[in-house]
Amino acid sequence: QASGSYAKANSAYCTGGPQAAVNMLNKNLDLDIKNYASVNFAALISIVNDLGGIEMDLTAEEAYWLDGYICETAESAGVPGNLLANENGGTYKLDGVQATAFCRIRYTSGSDFKRTERQREVISKIVEKFKNANIITINKVINDVFPKISTSLTSNQILGMALHAGSYKLAGTSGFPYNLVDSWYDKNKAVCVVPIGLAQNVTKLHSYLFPDQTYATSDEVNQINNELIKITGINPDKYDLSDEVDTSQSGE
Repeated sequence: QASGSYAKANSAYCTGGPQAAVNMLNKNLDLDIKNYASVNFAALISIVNDLGGIEMDLTAEEAYWLDGYICETAESAGVPGNLLANENGGTYKLDGVQATAFCRIRYTSGSDFKRTERQREVISKIVEKFKNANIITINKVINDVFPKISTSLTSNQILGMALHAGSYKLAGTSGFPYNLVDSWYDKNKAVCVVPIGLAQNVTKLHSYLFPDQTYATSDEVNQINNELIKITGINPDKYDLSDEVDTSQSGE
């Protein structure tokens, strides 16, 4: 839910930018996110290039599709693009355009879920390279990228955090929701991912993010949870949620 209406979660960013997306997350997930950084193609390309590229393991299927995204990605960012020109699987050192194109691949087994997994893989590679970068490289990344992002942070704040990058680590890269149906269609016939019990998924999220805190879903999340059940017909009482739910299940 965003601004009193129900739609796909990513539509919040489309209609209101990063602040609207943050508001949507806070409202639906009982969070209190205050700061954000929104990165576009050009920024991601600069980051990877300034770090000297990243090594990725590609399947033959991914290598085939990657080149199909490179020209459009390069044109959108206003930079040259180099085709991979190889349809064999293996380990490749990807430049910024290639890495961004890799993030966009969706026409493989796993569809959009696999695409978001690729995006998390690229982020993990970037974090690892950034942690081992020297101060000159860190400064270059910040100077090159800051004009290309939308953020609530100042450049000095970002630099201050970057100086401690060596001590950071990603706690995990799992997706949300944990239990879901991925084949429900809205009134516009757009396929949607729907949580099987928003309240249960949010409770599990808080247990993961804040393991030392006691949490109970707010009245607002419970209300949204009940409305989603009415709108979609996807009722958690009809599912066994003792284990992760297969994302191939469909809701009636």
